[in-house]
Amino acid sequence: MRNPLVLWLVLGLVVLAEWYGYQAARTLAQHLSPGARRGVSIGYWVLTVVVWGLAIWAGSTRQAGHTVLKSYLMSLPLLLLAGKLVMLLPLLLEDLTRLVRSFSAPRAADGTRVAIPRSEFIAKLALGLGAIPFGALLWGMVKGGTDYTVRRVTLKFPNLPAGFDGFKVLQISDLHTGSFNSTEPLERAVAMINRQGADLVLMTGDLVNNRAEEVEPHIPALSKIKSDLPIFSSLGNHDYGDYVAEFREDRALWRQNLQRLMQNHAKMGWTLLNDTTHFIERGGDKIAIVGIQNSSSHLNFHTYGDLPKAHAASGDAPFKILLSHDPSYWESHILNYPDIDLTLSGHTHGMQFGLNLPFLKWSPVQYAYKQWAGLYEKGRQKLYVNVGLGFLGYPGRVGFLPEITVFELRRA
Repeated sequence: MRNPLVLWLVLGLVVLAEWYGYQAARTLAQHLSPGARRGVSIGYWVLTVVVWGLAIWAGSTRQAGHTVLKSYLMSLPLLLLAGKLVMLLPLLLEDLTRLVRSFSAPRAADGTRVAIPRSEFIAKLALGLGAIPFGALLWGMVKGGTDYTVRRVTLKFPNLPAGFDGFKVLQISDLHTGSFNSTEPLERAVAMINRQGADLVLMTGDLVNNRAEEVEPHIPALSKIKSDLPIFSSLGNHDYGDYVAEFREDRALWRQNLQRLMQNHAKMGWTLLNDTTHFIERGGDKIAIVGIQNSSSHLNFHTYGDLPKAHAASGDAPFKILLSHDPSYWESHILNYPDIDLTLSGHTHGMQFGLNLPFLKWSPVQYAYKQWAGLYEKGRQKLYVNVGLGFLGYPGRVGFLPEITVFELRRA
């Protein structure tokens, strides 16, 4: 965090949540023996220090190996803190009530006001409420991160060539293969992909977390994706290795890593569309599949793509699909090209946490991205943001489960 004020506010909130978590534990232990109460107090702070200590160690040494294990260690404070932040509200409200009531509390013989004890009921309520996000995030780590779902979307276009009416396009995105400690999850995902019988398979970036070699144990599994047409892919922000210190310091190593990543795409039989176009013909008609390197309107992310070049290569194709990893680029640049009919993006992950209900979609990522999950439309142009197949940072998912999207293209 570059803003010191925001950093201090976050640290203050963490300290407040930890303190109130301790207060709740101490209230629930008030009926125990003095020795047991001391044990609860000491145990609370020992557990807190150990969890935060392991997370800080894992975060500071994550480039040194064992990244999957360290991602779990870094997530432990998140689980506990999420629960404590929810506990904070009823306990803070109770303290405000106690403060008001203290002015009218009876006085003891020495003239001091009688202290108003903390409510055991409120402490239990706070603990129960705190267990909800804790349990949800724990489930997300155990199950949700690889609970693959197939989302089916019908898209209608007035200019879709007749030969492509009913054409099925399958999108995957953000595999982040460096986050997996075995090949089994992606083998299951590939089996689900193949069962969809899609005409065309597309992947919209972030094959790895940082390093090209992360995908190499998974090449045999990902090579089994079946498609009569070429499988097209594009690059995301993590594919360039920009978050690795040694790559930032040595651009030769950076280039070697990127070249190795591109070679790994080829080994899987995937065709990378780096600012270029490929045409598909069917029933005498054709459509253009356009792909650009990672491009973003957010200052925190590099723009490597050349949209004018890629678009020029698509010529006068009557229907165009664009692979563009970061959805922020759609409104800032892509809408300036009205003949790009469908843009497919990823990048946001739905922040891997939120509410994903038919009547309510919410995730913290929506405060950073206007288009962040699902389908968006402006005129006849459409954008679909896939929330990703893998995970990064928090090793799980809640609400926004790993997604395989199947589009059926129809003439309007």
